[in-house]
Amino acid sequence: MKEDLTYLNIIVLKNIAMKYEKFKNTNVYFALSIINFLGDKVKKVFIFPPNSLILGDLVERFGHKPLMLNNVIGQKVRTAEIDSPPLNITDEDPKKGLKYAAIEVPSGVRGRMSLIGPLIEEAEAAIIMKNAPIGFGCVGCERTNELTKYLIRRKGIPVLNVEYPKTEEEAKIVVKKIAAFLKELEEGDNGVSE
Repeated sequence: MKEDLTYLNIIVLKNIAMKYEKFKNTNVYFALSIINFLGDKVKKVFIFPPNSLILGDLVERFGHKPLMLNNVIGQKVRTAEIDSPPLNITDEDPKKGLKYAAIEVPSGVRGRMSLIGPLIEEAEAAIIMKNAPIGFGCVGCERTNELTKYLIRRKGIPVLNVEYPKTEEEAKIVVKKIAAFLKELEEGDNGVSE
């Protein structure tokens, strides 16, 4: 049953359970309670590269919430506070970037970290794809990549490090490793995997 539920379904059903007291002591309430319990097992998983649609999709398919750069940027583009897409920065963004990188660090790194840093803070686990080609998902700045990996290690959350697959067999192995890692998260195991 858990595999069939997406993160969004769990959130919607949790809200229904909270809004409708009339379901108390009924089968519907019991079912919603089970879904609520399953929802507590949903983890927020930071993926690296942070804009990898493939990793994001895998995390979501296994019932967890992927923390992706794409979602943050999409939210910023749709925010009424930003008047036009070329001016996609608010007064608060440089301040957020300074939290993760010193003033001497290039502004591009600070700008990227103003988006990536809060995702790392929110993360309960992380999946890092090593040696991925540019087309797999690229931040475009090696200094940002190094800082991102450092912040993930420093946070002390469970991390899965996998090598980018070069063959179909290796790809199957990577998917199995990701599935096993996410299942361990549900069961409460934590640690760093290679």
